[in-house]
This record gives sequence, structure tokens and C-alpha cells, in this order.
Amino acid sequence: MIQVKQLNRTFGAKKAVNNLSFSLSKGQVLGLIGPNGAGKSTAMRMITGFLRPSSGSISLGGIDVWQHPKKAKRLLGYLPESAPLFEDMSVEGFLGYLSGVRGLHGRERTQAIDRAVDLCFLQSVRHQAIDTLSKGYRHRVCLAQSILHDPPIIIFDEPTDGLDPNQKQEIRDLINEFRHNKTIILSTHILDEVNAVCTDVLLLDRGKKLFTGTLAELRSQTPEAGDLLLQVGFDYVEQFRTFREKLKILAGVSAVEMSEMNSNELRVKVIDKTLSGIEDLTHRVVQLVVEEKMKLLQLRQDQGSLELAFRTMTSYGTHCRGDEL
Repeated sequence: MIQVKQLNRTFGAKKAVNNLSFSLSKGQVLGLIGPNGAGKSTAMRMITGFLRPSSGSISLGGIDVWQHPKKAKRLLGYLPESAPLFEDMSVEGFLGYLSGVRGLHGRERTQAIDRAVDLCFLQSVRHQAIDTLSKGYRHRVCLAQSILHDPPIIIFDEPTDGLDPNQKQEIRDLINEFRHNKTIILSTHILDEVNAVCTDVLLLDRGKKLFTGTLAELRSQTPEAGDLLLQVGFDYVEQFRTFREKLKILAGVSAVEMSEMNSNELRVKVIDKTLSGIEDLTHRVVQLVVEEKMKLLQLRQDQGSLELAFRTMTSYGTHCRGDEL
């Protein structure tokens, strides 16, 4: 549904987006992340047709955004950061006005408004003036306008910025509702949001794509990913020490580290982090626990941290520029 090829945008001598390429299909929710100044907003503005690229191409549903802008934008729903509202209008009046702008009239217009109101849970404020609404409801109205024409592609720019935890969860639930039959791009600096709703992630830094893939693939970029986290019960300290020393020389183990949080928890550094390597080592660890008459309380694989991967792969991790994540 979305195809971006070798996208570039310069402002004077500065290259805001540098050779960006990616593609998305229906059902994918892409989290666009990066430090402040990474090029996220510039990329979003080009994809939505608000900013012409210096070079490269963008197609939505197979339609080039710049060769056939009107046709391409009919496929697109866009929720910009701090989306403008006509505050003197009612919710229904605002959605009705934008339905007309999008070419929806008569029964089609009424059905579009009803659908958007229902999906965004605006029934109770449908006839209320926008300037009397809470911030959470205003956000829902902005979201409703982006889906009036039932677009197959939706782009969100900081959709939960400034909302309280309950309001954030409401927006995330809506995004999860949409994801089944749409293609979604979500630009955010809130990594918890990426974890909550995204299937894939694209990491930008200084205009360059550092990574694109699934969340699990990004988490696996951290050194800790694949380690075994082991928690055991023991009768006396010397028993635990003996177990730990035997664990260190177990085949497939590169090191054993004590947890800073729990005195009976160990991090087992794994040499072979392939699926078969981890399965074999897990079997040997369990066998050692049994042989040493320990109690196995927990044994799990570290899946890696999205935040740590972010810090490791971007310039934030090596020379902090004072920007927030």
C-alpha cells in the first residue's frame, strides 16, 4: 500500500532525509521513531504530499503522490500533530463540513459521519460545541476527521502527545481496531506507544534509516537479547555459590552475572544465540538445577529492550545531544 523509494529532502546545505526507502502492506503498523531532528516530521510531510521531496518517489496504493496527488490523497487519512479544529462548530457540524470537502454528500455523507462518530466514541458529544470539549475528546474529533472517507492508509503524527494515561489508552485501542484492514504509519517519541500498537519499526537518525523491521528484530540488536535469566531457590549460600561456579563452565555459557535486583537471580550470557543453541543450553541449565538439588523458580529468555536498542543505535547512546527520546 505504501512504497517509498530513495527519498531525499534538503534544506540549503542540510540533508533532512537521506535516501529513505521502505514499503508497507495492509495490516502493518509502522512506528517511525528517532531522536529530535532525525527527519521524522519531514518524512511524514513528504509521504502525505505536503512537502515535495528533492528526489525519490512515494506511491500510495500504487499511485504516485506527486504525479496524481488528488487520486493518491483519497487513499489517505492524516492526523497531524496539533491538528486544527473549528471550535465554534459542533462535532457533527465539523465532520459534516469536512465530509463535503472530501466529496461526500447525501446518504454517503451521513453514513460517513455516523461511522466516524461510532468508531471514535463521540456519540455523547456529537451535538456539542468543540470549544467545550476536553482535550481527550478534541483528540477523538481530530481522529474522526482522518477516517471519514474510510481510507485504506492512515498516518498519525504524535497521536497521544499531551494526553493523560486513560486518554492515551483510548487512542491506542482505536489504532489497534483500525490495524486489521488498513496500513498505518505512526510517528512518535513515546517508545511505550510503539510497543503497544506497532508491528514494525523504522528508526531514523540525522535523516538516515538505521533500522527497519519488526519490534522483535530491533530488540534483538541489543547485546543482552538472547541471554537466559535464571532465578533459583536454595537452602544455603554455599549451595548457590557452587551452582553458580558450575554454571560458568557449562558448555555454551560465556559468563554468568549476578542480578542487581534479586540475590538469587542470574544472567547467563549465551554464546550461541540461535534457536537451537538457546534450546540446548536451556536443557543443560535445567539439568544442572536438578543435579544440584536447587528449586527452579524462573527461567526465561531476555527479549531485549526497545529503549536500549534505540540508545545503542542512535547518536543519543554515544554523545547525548540533550534531546528527549
